[in-house]
Amino acid sequence: MTDPIVLEFEVETKPGHAFDVWTQRGGSWWPPSHSMSQSGEFDVVFEPFVGGRIYERGPDGTEYDWGEVTLWEPPHRLEYLWHIFLDPDKATRVSVSFEETRSATVVRLENSGFEIFGRRESSERQQRVGSAWKGITDQYREAV
Repeated sequence: MTDPIVLEFEVETKPGHAFDVWTQRGGSWWPPSHSMSQSGEFDVVFEPFVGGRIYERGPDGTEYDWGEVTLWEPPHRLEYLWHIFLDPDKATRVSVSFEETRSATVVRLENSGFEIFGRRESSERQQRVGSAWKGITDQYREAV
């Protein structure tokens, strides 16, 4: 089993706002270089229920599936199957939690399930994805 990617950081806001920025304003912080439309103007949509789709809506209205919601507990937890740029049968699992502290919210992201790619490819993919998440979560922090 491959160890998950784990990132934990603080944002200076309440969990509800942090959750909403993650799930309702993804187009404001998700990098165009990591979008399927490769457009500077796109929306990231999380349908707010278990079984809901996660998708990108390009500027021309085209929708690109990214994943499926598996847990929806606003404003504290969200989990989903994640297959951006891949077939759904190659989905990994993402869990994001938002925990309030005295002065901020701790956001914890865990991306697991890389063993689906096989021993050699899972390690390479995990390293690439981990590096990508670092840059993406930096942009999220700026958007909050």
